[in-house]
Amino acid sequence: MVQIRDPNTCANFNEITIENINFDWFVDFERTRIVGAAILNYRVLKDTDKIILDISDQTICSIKLNGKKCKARSGEIPLVGKYLLIDGQFSSGKKGKIEFQYSTSSSASALQFVESSLTADRTHPFLYSQCQQIHAKSLVPCMDTPAVKQTYTANITVPKGMQCLMSAVLLEDEGRPINNREINGSEQFVQFNFLQKVPIPSYLFAIVVGALVKRDISKRCAVWAEPSMVDIAHKEFEETEKMLEIATELMGEYRWGRFDMIVLPPFFSFGGMENPCMTFVTPTIIAGDRSLTTVVAHEIAHSWTGNLVTNASWEHFWLNEGFTEFVEYKILGKIFGEQFRLFMHLSGWEDHLRMCIYETFHPEHPFTRLIVPLDGQCADDVFSPIPYQKGAALLLLLEQRLGDPPRFEQFLRSYINKFAYRSIVTDEWMDVN
Repeated sequence: MVQIRDPNTCANFNEITIENINFDWFVDFERTRIVGAAILNYRVLKDTDKIILDISDQTICSIKLNGKKCKARSGEIPLVGKYLLIDGQFSSGKKGKIEFQYSTSSSASALQFVESSLTADRTHPFLYSQCQQIHAKSLVPCMDTPAVKQTYTANITVPKGMQCLMSAVLLEDEGRPINNREINGSEQFVQFNFLQKVPIPSYLFAIVVGALVKRDISKRCAVWAEPSMVDIAHKEFEETEKMLEIATELMGEYRWGRFDMIVLPPFFSFGGMENPCMTFVTPTIIAGDRSLTTVVAHEIAHSWTGNLVTNASWEHFWLNEGFTEFVEYKILGKIFGEQFRLFMHLSGWEDHLRMCIYETFHPEHPFTRLIVPLDGQCADDVFSPIPYQKGAALLLLLEQRLGDPPRFEQFLRSYINKFAYRSIVTDEWMDVN
């Protein structure tokens, strides 16, 4: 087993891992924060005298370790971030749990509270999260590294009349009215329940709350949006099931249950975000002629490359995005033809990769490497087209050198099956046979 390093986390993830998290949250729009509890269920990998978790700006009210109140020491590693350290004797193979009662900060970097005046319908406020790359620690104390994957359950309380969605399966579309004496006017709130049974890294924790309605595309695909947008979005994305079927033929079993999409407010800063079960998309890709829905193919591809097989640190980000870009072009090639696929590769090379190498950086710059050295660097600061386009170009080169695209597709499926549910580094990919 390869020893994994991640210079962007304080967590001692090679000694202890988090296997499951139970969230119990109240979304407080008035104070722009989330209040509640998180129970982290851990397993000890090797004997240690501490648990170290990444944090950022939470107010911690109490901590329990295996049911008993405990204290934690806080600290900070320059250029990495803040942490909580819980002392104890943790023996290899043992399991336990840490329970936090806490609230997020109104300035939590993972959370964007939006005033109603800035939404499409201007009737209700809106909340969405963005944890990638290293912002989950502002949402919950955690091991904020893609090296750690955990399942989760969630009970989320929100104002009545609003819909909550997460990167998990929504157990019932309708929120359940609550009667909680700890929440003033609790009859004005509803609770939604979620289950994510596939282990995911912390950067894929996601939540949305807003005045949203749903339109089904197929039995496993739907689009959610504000009422004025939902029918337009449904028409634009109605070929999603077709793309998902092609991806499944190419990459193997779809293991997430649902592939839904949520149309976010227009200032969402990405084309899409591959949160499992609930992909985020910007309304700016709704052109009326489906000309920009290639973004959907990209996010579908992430269901295998990135979400199922994940880069173990952001130094190996190309394993997420290079593979996903390559598979996206494969999906589009199955729909529009091989020449279209090759055109997408060429335009990615000419319009994005060359410009990034020669204008943003220079050919010898370390950020132009597929494996980027991140010691002393924030993972957000090195984001560029390099891992996407250079990674996809490498895979295209290998496919062309092999001279047998169907056989290379067989390799892709073998790669996914071998490393499914795991986080890996490039050396492990190179050992695939």
